[in-house]
Amino acid sequence: MKVIAAILALAGSAVAFAPAEQGSRASSALAAEKPFSDALGATAPLGMFDPLGLVSDGNQALFDALRERELKHGRVSMLAVVGYLTTAAGIRFPGAENIPDGLKSFPALMETSDGMNVIYQMGAFFAVAEIVNRDATWLDKEPAEFIGDYRNGALDFGWDNFDEETKFQKRSIELNNGRAAMMGIWGLVTHELIGESILPGGYLPGQ
Repeated sequence: MKVIAAILALAGSAVAFAPAEQGSRASSALAAEKPFSDALGATAPLGMFDPLGLVSDGNQALFDALRERELKHGRVSMLAVVGYLTTAAGIRFPGAENIPDGLKSFPALMETSDGMNVIYQMGAFFAVAEIVNRDATWLDKEPAEFIGDYRNGALDFGWDNFDEETKFQKRSIELNNGRAAMMGIWGLVTHELIGESILPGGYLPGQ
């Protein structure tokens, strides 16, 4: 097994450090064989990862719907990781100093009326965020520039000044950071549940 693992590791390393031209030819070949192989998020070495074949027929509408959900979950997960690590570091809003971190924060909030108010506010925020974070045609008649573009003519921190290559790069960064965050928050919560810390100093939230 060790020999097999070593061979696979060497093969992966060879692909990772392959010349750009060779990687480009391989990507072009894949694009010709598989739908969406050149789409945003088709990252080496897996390329267009669709093991269930959900969009193997080239269904653009389904691909866009799945991409929108991937972006949404990734964005939420990035916020979740930041919030989880921030509270694990001991940072609290004024008045919430005695609220534990991790999953135990929810039952602690439900014990008091002030805590329940916080939960109600969270619910209201989620509802508003769900309504606003979409291509709101009632706010902006211009169509979204891409899937996940929720600026709606109101938010623009210089995006329109970027060239197409820079835009593609920044969208790739967001997508891949979101993917990492989805795995990250799940890993943090899972380790909390099993009682094994993965944080510096062996700190375990919720204890």
